[in-house]
Amino acid sequence: MQLVIENLQVSYDKIKALHGITFKIDKGEIVCIIGANGAGKSTTLRAISRLLPADKGSVMQFENKDLLKYQPDKVVSELGISHVPEGRRLFGNLTVMENLKLATFARKDKENIRGDIDHVFTIFPRLKERESQFSGTLSGGEQQMLAVGRAYMSGREIMLLDEPSMGLAPLLMLSMFEALKEINRSGTTILLVEQNARLALKFAQRGYVIENGHLVLEGSSQDLLNNPEVKKAYLGG
Repeated sequence: MQLVIENLQVSYDKIKALHGITFKIDKGEIVCIIGANGAGKSTTLRAISRLLPADKGSVMQFENKDLLKYQPDKVVSELGISHVPEGRRLFGNLTVMENLKLATFARKDKENIRGDIDHVFTIFPRLKERESQFSGTLSGGEQQMLAVGRAYMSGREIMLLDEPSMGLAPLLMLSMFEALKEINRSGTTILLVEQNARLALKFAQRGYVIENGHLVLEGSSQDLLNNPEVKKAYLGG
């Protein structure tokens, strides 16, 4: 297993946000986490990225390394775990190219950076057209492309995506998920949290359902799409 999460607990002050969730991901998989707003989906990703501390008793391993021993910057630079946060969080006063290059500051394989930028532009041709444009002036869809491209440049063992479809028009949404499939085909494992449950389950191979900080269901995407409880709660009946 590439990523092993066991009994993951996270608290905000005295409020428990995650109540001991457990899941595993194999290398090369596409896995989704679905659930309502406030269920703990984003908290899960932020804990894996070490942006949030895990409570005592939590276990997180990435390729047999103890994630809890790594600081957030080392999670990216040493383990190759990248995170596309909700809201994109680009550097709006920097150009598309500058955002992509900034993501490579800790990389040791400097000779491969130019080729990787070219690959990002192949996946997202729109970014090539906008490479000298300030990211703060891009459309929402273009900003999401850049956020994913920046993550691709920083670490490609596994990519964590938080609501990648948020704010995108339907056609752009489908285009984004096709691009993510291309990134996956190039060898990157993908874990995404997504409120559009139907889209997420059609994209992923497996899924987990979180409710109020508890993992309540898991299975293949097809099984979850056909599950009456999932249909009622997340798929509109």
